[in-house]
Amino acid sequence: MTITTRFAPSPTGYLHVGGARTALFSWLYARKHGGKFILRIEDTDLERSTQESVNAILEGMAWLGLDYDAGPFYQTHHFDRYKEIIQQLLVQGDAYYCYCSKDELEQLRTEQMANKEKPRYNGRCRHSEGREEGREAVVRFKNPVDGVVTIKDLVKGDIVVANKELDDLIIARADGSPTYNLTVVVDDMDMGISHVIRGDDHINNTPRQMNILKALGADLPNYAHLPMILGSDGARLSKRHGAVSVMQFRDDGYLPEALLNYLVRLGWSHGDQEIFTIDEMVEYFELDDVNVSASTFNMEKLLWLNHQYIMNSDPAHVARHLSWHIGQLGIDPADGPALVDVVKAQRERSKTLVEMAAASVYFYQDFDTYDEKAVKKNFTYGSDQVLAHLHDNLATVNDWQGEAVHQCVINLAETLGLNLGKVAQPLRVAVCGSAVSPAIDVTLALLGKEKTLARIKKAILYIKSLN
Repeated sequence: MTITTRFAPSPTGYLHVGGARTALFSWLYARKHGGKFILRIEDTDLERSTQESVNAILEGMAWLGLDYDAGPFYQTHHFDRYKEIIQQLLVQGDAYYCYCSKDELEQLRTEQMANKEKPRYNGRCRHSEGREEGREAVVRFKNPVDGVVTIKDLVKGDIVVANKELDDLIIARADGSPTYNLTVVVDDMDMGISHVIRGDDHINNTPRQMNILKALGADLPNYAHLPMILGSDGARLSKRHGAVSVMQFRDDGYLPEALLNYLVRLGWSHGDQEIFTIDEMVEYFELDDVNVSASTFNMEKLLWLNHQYIMNSDPAHVARHLSWHIGQLGIDPADGPALVDVVKAQRERSKTLVEMAAASVYFYQDFDTYDEKAVKKNFTYGSDQVLAHLHDNLATVNDWQGEAVHQCVINLAETLGLNLGKVAQPLRVAVCGSAVSPAIDVTLALLGKEKTLARIKKAILYIKSLN
């Protein structure tokens, strides 16, 4: 059997964290077993589905690197197939037309609740024959009334549901459009989905879908229902807990691998290992190791993990992602040092790419102001003379490399009889605008000789204007 999984989001919003984890687990399972991973867009909710949401889903999948082997398939392109299946179920006697009005159904619901009964359709039209012209009707699936449905869940174990607890769900609306529980069954059947991996909020749908599949004579897929993701307050993760859109994490400066690594650990583990490469995730992932209980989303843990990835990933890879953030600041990264060198210089002190980009602006753009605290502490009496000596000495350096400029700074400090900090810190403020930067030799090497000398001159004039 070829393992075939699918990710089937509804395009009614962005790709959220829970959906991304479902996509990841489905992708990992297919990759682990040499199978196929399919992307299906369940866009039959015509009122709420938007092209903008479709684009957001595709963008999120691309950023995460979750490549799919087939798709994206759109359910709205398969309406003829759904109608064919609905007609088949009607002919077989496994579905029927229901003429109950909304008012009648609401009255039934009210009576059942008053009697402390579970609200459910009572099968009033279950034995209707054929289609009555001129009357509005939906189509309901005729669910078995006896026996049980056993979900052999690969995460939660066996889940047994009595058929008498399941009412006859609507599979086609009055306008003829198919409903979710019908379309998902047809697509899973036609696409040969072997493993349905999805959130446990779908458990109530699963026995109904299994009964429809049985009525169609189709093989049942394996089911794995993932536990939900909670916020820090124990409630289901939502917008109020912070960034839950996948692309918001991109905007906030996270590497996709860091987010994937964090998501894979939300409900799955491999011993005590915390950090995984993508290849390791594929190698170690098994549904048997998915936890049954819910997981709590922890932004601090994700931030720590992101810092580990920034520090330890290939600098060229980090630079590719940093480029977008530099561009968001209105800077062309070609107007300064190579981004890969900036990454090497800044990665120890940057937890996010947003931080790294903001801390690297002075490499690419001149500035008109200096940090007030840095000025007060480092642009003191006589510092203009120190900078003047630095300017003249650095101007003689032909091989503008870190070691050469560093030695120049050390030599001047010794000549003037000053602590190295009394020379290096005024220089740092002069060329960066603040007292924070990578090592001074690295900073000057990245800035280049021309920018360094020009900014020292500018700082000298600024200090003189203070006196």
